[in-house]
Amino acid sequence: MVRKIKQFLRHVWHKHSKLGRGRKKKQKWKKPTGRDNKMREKIRGHPVSVSIGYRSDKAVRDKLKDKERVMIKNIQDLLKIKANQIGVVAKVGNKKRIEIVKKAKESKIQLYNINPDKFLEKINLKENVK
Repeated sequence: MVRKIKQFLRHVWHKHSKLGRGRKKKQKWKKPTGRDNKMREKIRGHPVSVSIGYRSDKAVRDKLKDKERVMIKNIQDLLKIKANQIGVVAKVGNKKRIEIVKKAKESKIQLYNINPDKFLEKINLKENVK
Protein backbone atom coordinates (compact mmCIF):
# COMPACT_ATOMS: atom_id res chain seq x y z
CA MET A 1 0.00 0.00 0.00
CA VAL A 2 1.42 3.36 -1.03
CA ARG A 3 0.34 6.20 1.21
CA LYS A 4 0.40 9.84 0.22
CA ILE A 5 3.04 11.73 2.17
CA LYS A 6 1.37 14.27 4.42
CA GLN A 7 2.94 17.69 4.41
CA PHE A 8 2.97 19.13 7.89
CA LEU A 9 2.98 22.90 7.90
CA ARG A 10 3.39 25.46 10.64
CA HIS A 11 0.52 26.92 12.62
CA VAL A 12 -1.09 29.87 10.72
CA TRP A 13 1.54 29.70 7.95
CA HIS A 14 -1.08 30.90 5.45
CA LYS A 15 -1.51 34.26 7.19
CA HIS A 16 2.10 35.49 7.09
CA SER A 17 4.44 35.76 4.12
CA LYS A 18 7.49 35.22 6.34
CA LEU A 19 6.13 31.77 7.27
CA GLY A 20 5.83 30.66 3.65
CA ARG A 21 2.80 32.20 2.01
CA GLY A 22 3.76 32.04 -1.65
CA ARG A 23 7.29 30.91 -0.71
CA LYS A 24 7.58 27.09 -0.58
CA LYS A 25 11.05 26.99 0.99
CA LYS A 26 9.81 28.88 4.02
CA GLN A 27 6.97 26.40 4.62
CA LYS A 28 8.65 24.38 7.35
CA TRP A 29 7.33 22.48 10.32
CA LYS A 30 7.75 23.89 13.80
CA LYS A 31 6.06 22.39 16.81
CA PRO A 32 3.09 24.50 17.93
CA THR A 33 3.57 26.11 21.32
CA GLY A 34 1.46 28.40 23.41
CA ARG A 35 -1.12 28.06 26.14
CA ASP A 36 -4.26 28.18 24.01
CA ASN A 37 -2.91 26.77 20.73
CA LYS A 38 -5.63 24.57 19.24
CA MET A 39 -3.16 22.73 17.02
CA ARG A 40 -1.00 21.79 20.03
CA GLU A 41 -4.08 20.54 21.87
CA LYS A 42 -5.04 18.46 18.78
CA ILE A 43 -8.54 19.88 18.62
CA ARG A 44 -10.72 18.63 15.77
CA GLY A 45 -10.96 20.94 12.76
CA HIS A 46 -7.42 22.28 13.15
CA PRO A 47 -4.32 21.14 11.22
CA VAL A 48 -2.72 17.92 12.42
CA SER A 49 0.61 17.82 14.23
CA VAL A 50 3.52 15.51 13.60
CA SER A 51 3.01 12.31 15.60
CA ILE A 52 3.53 8.57 15.51
CA GLY A 53 1.49 6.84 12.82
CA TYR A 54 2.15 9.19 9.89
CA ARG A 55 5.44 7.55 8.91
CA SER A 56 5.41 5.62 5.63
CA ASP A 57 5.88 1.87 5.41
CA LYS A 58 9.44 0.60 5.61
CA ALA A 59 9.15 -1.07 2.19
CA VAL A 60 8.38 2.20 0.36
CA ARG A 61 10.27 4.65 2.57
CA ASP A 62 12.94 6.73 0.77
CA LYS A 63 11.97 5.39 -2.66
CA LEU A 64 10.89 7.10 -5.88
CA LYS A 65 8.29 5.26 -7.97
CA ASP A 66 9.00 2.07 -5.95
CA LYS A 67 12.68 2.21 -6.96
CA GLU A 68 15.80 2.96 -4.96
CA ARG A 69 17.26 6.36 -5.82
CA VAL A 70 20.89 6.83 -6.83
CA MET A 71 22.67 10.18 -7.10
CA ILE A 72 24.47 10.64 -10.41
CA LYS A 73 27.47 12.96 -10.43
CA ASN A 74 29.27 11.55 -13.47
CA ILE A 75 29.07 8.95 -16.25
CA GLN A 76 30.58 6.21 -14.05
CA ASP A 77 27.72 6.60 -11.53
CA LEU A 78 25.24 6.32 -14.39
CA LEU A 79 26.71 3.04 -15.62
CA LYS A 80 26.44 1.46 -12.13
CA ILE A 81 22.63 1.79 -12.04
CA LYS A 82 20.72 -1.51 -11.84
CA ALA A 83 17.17 -2.41 -12.91
CA ASN A 84 15.50 -1.60 -9.56
CA GLN A 85 17.14 1.83 -9.27
CA ILE A 86 16.28 5.28 -10.59
CA GLY A 87 18.82 8.02 -11.28
CA VAL A 88 18.72 11.49 -9.76
CA VAL A 89 21.10 13.90 -11.49
CA ALA A 90 23.06 15.88 -8.89
CA LYS A 91 24.11 19.51 -9.06
CA VAL A 92 26.52 19.30 -11.98
CA GLY A 93 27.47 21.72 -14.73
CA ASN A 94 25.60 21.92 -18.01
CA LYS A 95 28.39 20.27 -20.01
CA LYS A 96 28.45 17.17 -17.80
CA ARG A 97 24.65 17.12 -17.53
CA ILE A 98 24.33 16.95 -21.34
CA GLU A 99 26.74 13.97 -21.40
CA ILE A 100 24.82 12.19 -18.61
CA VAL A 101 21.44 12.72 -20.27
CA LYS A 102 22.65 11.53 -23.70
CA LYS A 103 24.18 8.39 -22.19
CA ALA A 104 21.04 7.70 -20.12
CA LYS A 105 18.84 8.05 -23.19
CA GLU A 106 20.90 5.70 -25.34
CA SER A 107 21.18 3.07 -22.55
CA LYS A 108 17.49 3.56 -21.58
CA ILE A 109 18.17 4.46 -17.94
CA GLN A 110 15.33 6.25 -16.15
CA LEU A 111 16.12 9.66 -14.66
CA TYR A 112 13.84 11.21 -12.07
CA ASN A 113 14.53 14.93 -12.21
CA ILE A 114 15.23 15.39 -15.94
CA ASN A 115 13.13 14.56 -18.98
CA PRO A 116 15.86 13.62 -21.50
CA ASP A 117 13.85 14.44 -24.65
CA LYS A 118 12.82 17.92 -23.52
CA PHE A 119 16.25 18.70 -22.09
CA LEU A 120 18.13 17.74 -25.26
CA GLU A 121 15.58 19.57 -27.42
CA LYS A 122 16.10 22.73 -25.37
CA ILE A 123 19.88 22.43 -25.70
CA ASN A 124 19.60 21.97 -29.47
CA LEU A 125 17.41 25.08 -29.76
CA LYS A 126 20.02 27.13 -27.88
CA GLU A 127 22.79 25.84 -30.16
CA ASN A 128 20.73 26.69 -33.28
CA VAL A 129 20.15 30.25 -32.05
CA LYS A 130 23.91 30.77 -31.64
